[in-house]
Amino acid sequence: MAGHSKWANIQHRKGRQDAVRAKLFSKLGKEITVAAKMGDPDPDKNPRLRLAVKEARANSVPKDVIERAIKKSQAGEGDDYEEIRYEGYGPNGVAVIVEAMTDNRNRTASNVRSTFTKNGGNLGETGSVGFMFERKGEVVYPAETGDADTIMMAAIEAGAEDVESSEDGHFIWCADSDLNDVSSALEGQLGESTATRLVWKPVTTTEMDLESMQKLMKLIEALEDDDDVQRVTTNFEASDEVMAQL
Repeated sequence: MAGHSKWANIQHRKGRQDAVRAKLFSKLGKEITVAAKMGDPDPDKNPRLRLAVKEARANSVPKDVIERAIKKSQAGEGDDYEEIRYEGYGPNGVAVIVEAMTDNRNRTASNVRSTFTKNGGNLGETGSVGFMFERKGEVVYPAETGDADTIMMAAIEAGAEDVESSEDGHFIWCADSDLNDVSSALEGQLGESTATRLVWKPVTTTEMDLESMQKLMKLIEALEDDDDVQRVTTNFEASDEVMAQL
């Protein structure tokens, strides 16, 4: 698949581990706080919080950090956060969706716009690239969980829409509104997933050469370094040869 699954693998290989890990923990904690604030603080009664906690656990966030994030919501933290989606174009016209959670809309918009401009892209209007993606639920399992046929059967029984299996793992997609039910059903059959989240799945992709990919990586890394940015998704497609040179 193009876009975020390959990008996740690049991130894993590239490292900057300690700084990236600390920033990831902070962003996952923010999502937990906001999810708990918007609904019940009990994950069993709050699907969004359950998914946020599940994602945090899959990224090895300590239990006490998760519990502290939930408690913050009860103490009034997270009141001022609003979720904003930015859309724009990166190098070679690749589509980029930036999901942010901020307590200062002007600051975040200014930072995101500046980051696009400095890295060979440009920020567009909301909806300018959104039509190139579908909002989907995604559940990811390691390749060793089972063979492609086994995973496909489990996914069909769980109510999923599509599966892609490769050496990078099994990527299972479903309707965004079905993610909680599908992930729970899969967990009963296959055990704990490595990721369960809502994603923007590319409908069309943009082919990238090595130079364009290197520029795109700089743009994405700069965006993800912003504390207000929760997630960045693109619709890039790149050959194995290009990916191997990164």
